[in-house]
Amino acid sequence: MSVTKAPPAPPAEAVVRKPSTRRRLVPYWLLLPGILWLVVFFALPMVYQASTSVQTGSLEKGFEVTWHFRTYWDALADYYPQFVRSLLYAGTATLLCLLLGYPLAYLIAFKAGRWRNLVLVLVVAPFFTSFLIRTLAWKTILADGGAVVDVLDSLHVLDVTAWLGWTENNRVLATPLAVVCGLTYNFLPFMILPLYTSLERIDGRLHEAAGDLYATPATTFRKVTLPLSMPGVVSGTLLTFIPASGDYVNAELLGSTDTKMVGSVIQTQFLRVLDYPTAAALSFILMAVVLLVVTVYIRRSGTEDLV
Repeated sequence: MSVTKAPPAPPAEAVVRKPSTRRRLVPYWLLLPGILWLVVFFALPMVYQASTSVQTGSLEKGFEVTWHFRTYWDALADYYPQFVRSLLYAGTATLLCLLLGYPLAYLIAFKAGRWRNLVLVLVVAPFFTSFLIRTLAWKTILADGGAVVDVLDSLHVLDVTAWLGWTENNRVLATPLAVVCGLTYNFLPFMILPLYTSLERIDGRLHEAAGDLYATPATTFRKVTLPLSMPGVVSGTLLTFIPASGDYVNAELLGSTDTKMVGSVIQTQFLRVLDYPTAAALSFILMAVVLLVVTVYIRRSGTEDLV
């Protein structure tokens, strides 16, 4: 009768020791502050606003949760022009930021040289002042009889914008054009920085290889630079469009009653009319619309890598 020998025991240094329970919990303890921050300052306010949107009552008598979902329909039916206007202004400002920001980000990434850091500081310099002050400055820039309006009028640009319905009576202030100008200026850095980060990552040897294959600069840009910078394009457009669609400062200071955006309506309902359910319902409708637009845009952009 043969006896089967047991395999030799592995050497001590080859034994894989399982990490202790305390060590396995370290990543979760590190995540705990961030999770608590999101729960306290994001999840709980969202739940509170959701419950507010289905309440009925008044500030004097108090509000009570009655699951009155018709508030959503009434809010959308009453203020759908402001929703359309917000998406239109935000989309236009995002397109302008892309057209202005991409060339500047390209120059910073590939042509700035030793001046790169200085130009980057100039890009973020507007953040050194208040958002409100920056917007108020545009009231002076676009004032009637100012240099900007006179130049645009002499170049007949105001005739074109008036035909499009963006200006009227040869003035820019208190028109849709003024609101879009304010949005473009205030959110332009949010477009430039992701674009620069994406462009700066591109290996310069790829451009040299394209030149060795007799590609023209235009072909190199179309086949190499633009596809590789798409994560920055997607990130920049999202960082611009999302806050611009809910902005109300530019519409309040640079626009008129005919250029009110949905952010202005929400602010008025919360602070002046004191109709909290309608304001909360408008907030959730705006969030749903923006989320839908962003989801479709990301899927159609063809990139999964965001800066």
